[in-house]
Amino acid sequence: MINGLFLTGALLLVISVLFSQLSSRLGVPILLMFLFVGMMAGQDGPGGIEFDSYSTTYLVSNLALAIILLDGGLRTRVASFKVAFWPSFSLATVGVFCTTLFTGLLATWLFDLSLLQGLLLGAIVGSTDAAAVFSLLKGRSINERVGATLEIESGTNDPMAVFLTVTLIAILANPDVSLGMDFVALSFALQFGIGIALGLGGGWLALQVINRISLPEGLYPILVTGFGVGLFALSNTFGGSGILSIYLFGLLLGNLPTRSRHSILNVMDGLTWFSQIIMFVVLGLLVNPKDLTEIALPALALAFGMILFARPLAVWLSLLPFRKYQSRERWFLSWVGLRGAVPIILAVFPLMAGLPNAQTYFNIAFFVVMVSLVVQGASLTRAAKIAKVELPPQPEPVSRAGVEIFPTSDWELYVYRLEAEKWCIGEPLRKLAMPTGTRIAALFRKQTLLHPSGSTVLEAGDTLCVLGREANLPQLSELFSTAPLAEEQSRFFGDFFFNVDVLLKDIACIYGVVLPEGYQVKTLKELAAEHLAEQAVLGDHFEWQGLQFVVSQVDDYQVTQLGLCLPESNEKGE
Repeated sequence: MINGLFLTGALLLVISVLFSQLSSRLGVPILLMFLFVGMMAGQDGPGGIEFDSYSTTYLVSNLALAIILLDGGLRTRVASFKVAFWPSFSLATVGVFCTTLFTGLLATWLFDLSLLQGLLLGAIVGSTDAAAVFSLLKGRSINERVGATLEIESGTNDPMAVFLTVTLIAILANPDVSLGMDFVALSFALQFGIGIALGLGGGWLALQVINRISLPEGLYPILVTGFGVGLFALSNTFGGSGILSIYLFGLLLGNLPTRSRHSILNVMDGLTWFSQIIMFVVLGLLVNPKDLTEIALPALALAFGMILFARPLAVWLSLLPFRKYQSRERWFLSWVGLRGAVPIILAVFPLMAGLPNAQTYFNIAFFVVMVSLVVQGASLTRAAKIAKVELPPQPEPVSRAGVEIFPTSDWELYVYRLEAEKWCIGEPLRKLAMPTGTRIAALFRKQTLLHPSGSTVLEAGDTLCVLGREANLPQLSELFSTAPLAEEQSRFFGDFFFNVDVLLKDIACIYGVVLPEGYQVKTLKELAAEHLAEQAVLGDHFEWQGLQFVVSQVDDYQVTQLGLCLPESNEKGE
């Protein structure tokens, strides 16, 4: 029995990993492939596995979600909060409430439910999913303002969805009990207050323990995971948001000097993939595809109603106070309202509470998630190009590894393989403009380790091992690495570049622009301040007097260089 269970689990894991290779070829999100494997292994599929334990699903899904959020927090940079925190918080609260309301009203009509039942269904599918968002954004170069907004929103909006779902279940389960506004406000405050306090407080305590004890390297990831899951459970026990607690716990550890940080991140990456596979396969096992056919048409209408109307309305209302978002960015944020595991987990709540129509809620939520992953997830790349929020891929080292010189060391070893087109080919090492504080640790040529000196001349195909810090990575990669640019991205940042201290009248002379009154003494910096948000990011652009400018360099969210994009016709000499 036990060996059969192990064999079945191992086969599902292997099949899920192998099927993941098809996701890029088919243009569908990898999480959808994991769901598909679970459904095919279920009782209505070729696998024929009978699985109907909602309690087991709830347990596995919550644990997996905790691991995913911990990893997401560890990889989120606090610096991004400067540009996106308040908009993200608005989306995580007001946005979820509005999505719940609009989707609930539509569900009430489509499924002939009472208003409260419809709102419950809206709350279940009301939040974007961290697992889906983190998975689809990983490895993509997205405008920092938009990318940070999506990551922070998806990491912090689940408490609002849980709060609304639990409150509506309590009302539906006890219709005679009146829940006053005081109770609702207290419950909301406890969810967020306890979640924030335990997440940050527990993170600080864990940091002191991790940095003060000496353990074998492989035990630090286990210690971090134990602390995180413990805080997740403790927060839930005291009425707080465990989801918020573990995300903030990871955020704190990921942004402060932490012992064995690189080992922790490497192990967490594997754990996160394992958690995603287990969670989505189990969720796929739980659903019966034949049950979905009975609600397919109205559920499809609900999914598209949420995608095309409820989510966009919620985003635009939530971001009304934040004018720094351009229309194209708002539309992209509206489109990438991905649903994933959280709605399916929340759909288990009514089943465990024994509410009428509970199975219907679950089937609808599952159907909506599949539509969201197929429609929104598969079109993410195209949507990013249309909205012009995708940046050209940045040059990266072939590999990077932490160097634990001392307990909280932030030194890393970067490996670069030199391409023939790099300017440094044929130059001696002493002529390289290396960033301050970096050193070439080794040089390999045709698998042979050389002993480089200042006179050593670099050749195409050489492999360089460079010691540095993460702050040096952009300069080092610019020196030694080559970004794989697509043809349409080669001119993304412009054809000509100008320091922002340049006077507008000097540019006007070159391009025949008639300056409006008062602009003769203005600089590009002042012009950018008129058209861009206070915190500018790479890729921001604006048009002025027929000229298209793109932010090509920033320093602490202040523009330092602008690129000028010439029309295609001018470039061809037409």
